[in-house]
Amino acid sequence: MPCCTLLYCLVTAAHLGSPADFSGRQGRLEVPLPRVETSVTVDGKLDEAVWQQASRLTDFSRYAPTDGDAADDSTEVLVWYSPTALHVGVRAYAAPSSVRATLADRDKMFNDDYVGIFIGTFNDGRQATVFSTNPLGVQGDGIVVESGQSSSGFGGLSIGREATDISPDYVFQSKGHLTDYGYEIEIRIPFKSLTYQPADVQQWSFNVLRKVQSRGYEYSWAPAKRAAASYIQQHGHLTGLTELSRGLVLDVAPVITRTVNGAVVGGQYRYADHPFKVGGNVRWGITNNLTLNGTIQPDFAEVESDANQLLTDPRQAIRFAERRPFFVDGVEQFNVPSGLVYTRRIIAPLGAAKLTGKVAGTSVALLMAVDDTFGSVSQVDHPFYSILRVQRDFSPAARIGVIYTGKEEGDSYNRVGGADFRINLNKIYSAQGQLVWSTTARPNAPTLTAPLWSSSVSRQGRTFGARYSFNGVSNDFRTSSGFITRPSIAKLNIDHRYTLFGQNGALLESTTFDLVMDGQWQYQNFIAGRDAIEKKLHTNVNFAFRGGWRLGTSLLLETFGYDPTLFVNYAIERHQGARVDTIPFTGVGRLPNRDYVVSLATPQFRHFGFNGLFVWGRDDNFNEWAPSDIGYYSWTANWRPSGRMRIDGTYLWLFYDRPSDGSRTAETRIPRVKMEYQVSRAFFVRLVGQYTSNARDALRDDSRTNDPILIRNSRGVYVLTTAQAQNDLQGDVLFSFTPSPGKVFYAGYRSVFNELDPFAFKDITRQNDGFFVKASYLFRAR
Repeated sequence: MPCCTLLYCLVTAAHLGSPADFSGRQGRLEVPLPRVETSVTVDGKLDEAVWQQASRLTDFSRYAPTDGDAADDSTEVLVWYSPTALHVGVRAYAAPSSVRATLADRDKMFNDDYVGIFIGTFNDGRQATVFSTNPLGVQGDGIVVESGQSSSGFGGLSIGREATDISPDYVFQSKGHLTDYGYEIEIRIPFKSLTYQPADVQQWSFNVLRKVQSRGYEYSWAPAKRAAASYIQQHGHLTGLTELSRGLVLDVAPVITRTVNGAVVGGQYRYADHPFKVGGNVRWGITNNLTLNGTIQPDFAEVESDANQLLTDPRQAIRFAERRPFFVDGVEQFNVPSGLVYTRRIIAPLGAAKLTGKVAGTSVALLMAVDDTFGSVSQVDHPFYSILRVQRDFSPAARIGVIYTGKEEGDSYNRVGGADFRINLNKIYSAQGQLVWSTTARPNAPTLTAPLWSSSVSRQGRTFGARYSFNGVSNDFRTSSGFITRPSIAKLNIDHRYTLFGQNGALLESTTFDLVMDGQWQYQNFIAGRDAIEKKLHTNVNFAFRGGWRLGTSLLLETFGYDPTLFVNYAIERHQGARVDTIPFTGVGRLPNRDYVVSLATPQFRHFGFNGLFVWGRDDNFNEWAPSDIGYYSWTANWRPSGRMRIDGTYLWLFYDRPSDGSRTAETRIPRVKMEYQVSRAFFVRLVGQYTSNARDALRDDSRTNDPILIRNSRGVYVLTTAQAQNDLQGDVLFSFTPSPGKVFYAGYRSVFNELDPFAFKDITRQNDGFFVKASYLFRAR
């Protein structure tokens, strides 16, 4: 027996006799785990003898909103492993009656107290799988892949850990219960649900994060600093894991769906009954770190509508999250800067296959799919998608990646290829860059070849932070497999942040000043050295108060240049006495904007939480290319009348008023209410009601001649614009039974109505409705 293995066995044997404490605040972050050949029932009670042998993680620190101080509430985490699973027990201490805990659907428990376990099985300092549960054992999970994508804007330059992508679902077991001292949780994470290194002795990065809603604090076992280029690189480690057994990793999930849709056809309301659709997904763990997924006629029944998003700038495209199970599995492997992989471009694939994992220390992700014909330009060909992503970590602080995406359909194709890198320096500095090229070919059209490039450097200091980014998208750059929010632009962004911290226990915990300077050019104007089309100066001041209250204020000073490509179909009907003429629409050269912003967020109280965003001032109205007095108001509130019922309400209101006479050019109002009743952890009922009211006045050249605006129709004829209104009421009902990922039954109904006058609720006409059912069962090899 090698000396190192003998030494490990002796240490482990000694450890089994007297469990060790690993204090986070004392820097004891290397945790040798006891391996115990036993099984336990996951019941949320840590009373079996094996828990006395577990390694004990203690002494948490504050992480958010401020870091460094000792945690106000004690947390004890017990960790051990069996041949087939990692076992984690949590004893969380809290003041009586302060724990927030409700029954909820999966990933809907983040308004409660919860514990998140971060496991980096490849120990690359860049990504981690997250397993979270609330005090009742309700699960939330996801993946964190650090990419250096800091956010800025109304909230200022962000500092701290990057957000968890909660779209993936992993199979694990958890139970919890409230106690007289707080709560207790038991978690079992099967090795089948993880991929990890092909090594005899494993070392995994590890951290535990605890959220206390009554205080508005996050606590971390590893004393991580928010002022750091990487959160994961500050984690501790589980060491000495040996003889892990995944068994045969083979998941088969057949899916059956059926829909019945109703609509007005030939003046009568009729229903079209679609036959049962049978498909399924297969997941095979080829090795510990290589997984093959396949799907045939995957299910795409929508059980939740896309979130409301208001389009305030017609030059910006709206991106919606991917929710389809086949595509979200292994989504972290397809993480590419600039949005070059966007799987919702694959509309309705007949079949797809995906290979993800690590080979010789290199991450490899390959996706191929054949789409239905209505995803093609010709409406006849079947588009074939191929996406290859390869990444190599040269150290925990340096990574390089390459990307290839292709869409082939008949004689047409779009191909994109290039490389990107990220490097962290001196703990708080990071830099990243990207260069890719696209080639697009269409019959009877010239082949287009063009670049996309981006670069950024940032400093994530505790008091001072900064980010400098510069990127460009050429006019001829195309990506049929990705998502570009705004094409044909070059953008320079400079963001400086300065934060002042209050004393421990102070009412005002921190004040952050943020200054953003942003310039955007039409790409060809940038190449030719011409003026920027947009110039922005944003000043943000954000306050964090004790208990989780947040207040933000902003002053936005901007100028927008006229973009003739948006108004190629516009003209003006010129009235000169009795003479009427049609003249080109030219628009004023530049519009100055000045907006004021206030944001407010309350803590998550036991029964209530609220946040709001309020914007008003002088801004551009793209409908008429004229200055406008605007208002944008967004409210979100949640009410928890009991531990089983959740009611969430949102209200979005956007309007544009002409400064010349106060008349309203356009207005959108979207109230939405969602009510869920959790019968049990696995079964819930959801009701959703949403009203969408859009109105637009007849357009006129408000900034220059005040004459009516004409818009060219599909026949090439200029016609006068008229006042328009659309008022839709949508109702959804969903019954959901999901005992675990892959084992689901959904039954739902959705109906859309229309009325002439907004919010009158009379003379309502049904536009369409539909029923659907979905059933899926996960067969997992033992």
